[in-house]
Formats: sequence, C-alpha cells, structure tokens
Amino acid sequence: MKQGILVFLNGTSSSGKTSISTELINQKEILFYHLSIDDFFNNYNDFINNKFPDEPPKAIDHQVVSQIVDDSIFTVYHSTIKLLLELGFNVIADTLINTDKRFNEFLDQFFDQPTLFTGVICSKEELIRREQTRGDRPIGLADSQFTQVYCFDEYDLEVNTEEMNPTECAEKILSFIKSNKEYSVFKKLRKRNVSVS
Repeated sequence: MKQGILVFLNGTSSSGKTSISTELINQKEILFYHLSIDDFFNNYNDFINNKFPDEPPKAIDHQVVSQIVDDSIFTVYHSTIKLLLELGFNVIADTLINTDKRFNEFLDQFFDQPTLFTGVICSKEELIRREQTRGDRPIGLADSQFTQVYCFDEYDLEVNTEEMNPTECAEKILSFIKSNKEYSVFKKLRKRNVSVS
C-alpha cells in the first residue's frame, strides 16, 4: 500500500488553516484525515477538568504546567500523524510551528515522508480583525504568534487567505498534489540541518 501524503498547514491562529482543511476534505478528490493540534489540547483539558481533583494540595504557575505537558502533547500529536501515514492515510496537519525546537522535531519525524509544507499566509492586520470578529480566540493570540510562525521563508507552497477564499486555497493545494511535483522543502531543510550539526 502506498504511504500517505502529509499536508502540513503552517499559520497563526485565525489564518484560515481549519477552513482550508474543511475544504480539502469536502472536495473529496483525495481522502484526507484532519488532525488539529487544538483537538489534542482540548481533549487533554477535558481529561484534566473531568478527572483531576478539584483542589490540588499545591498551586503551580500556568507556565510550569505548559513546560511539563505541552511537549508531551506535541509528541503524541506527531506520533499519531506518523501512524496514520504509515497506515496509508493522507493527513492534514493543522498546527503551527512557533519555536525552532518544535520545527526541528517535526522535521526529524517527517523529512522522509511525502510532506507538502504549506504556508498559510495572512497579514497581521487581517488576523487581528478576524480575531475580533470571531470572538472565540483570545485577543492578541495571532499577533503574539506572528513573528515566530512567519519566520519561515521556505515552503513547497504558499496560500494567502486574504487574497484567496478557503475553496481556492484548497484547489491550489490539490492542484499541486495532482501535478506530481516533488515535496522538496523538508528534505532540503533536513539535509541543511544535518550538515550544520
């Protein structure tokens, strides 16, 4: 069985990743399994809210909790993507990479997979406007992620969600996949990282 394709959508909160994912799935030209990092964190939060004692003996800072838990959740997320790809599923990874460490972990896991590294681009002004309109995200989240997420300048493909609607973005991604062009950025970046170390 052929190994699955990984469409890795990298963009900030409110950039349009989930809308593009929905369109890719609805097009039904290629069957995709959608994995959002938000689902992994939400499921973990549900577990904490329903299974943890109401009042722990000691209070700790939210940053300490993040340091203990976040990397583990990302590891499970990556492992789940890897498993689905090995089983032959095509996967949309709806996530963001905001640190070198996270990027290198993702790169190490998926450089040898058919990975379409896709930048979901949007201006800071539009992200702020969307955040305020939506009302379901903390105000300032996209702005706080902007510099780290958009520090990458190498993608196999970019889609600009200010210039294109989600359907057009999905069609551009599908067109790239059907063109049989090589997904080269992850392989190139991996070689560069190995030669530097």
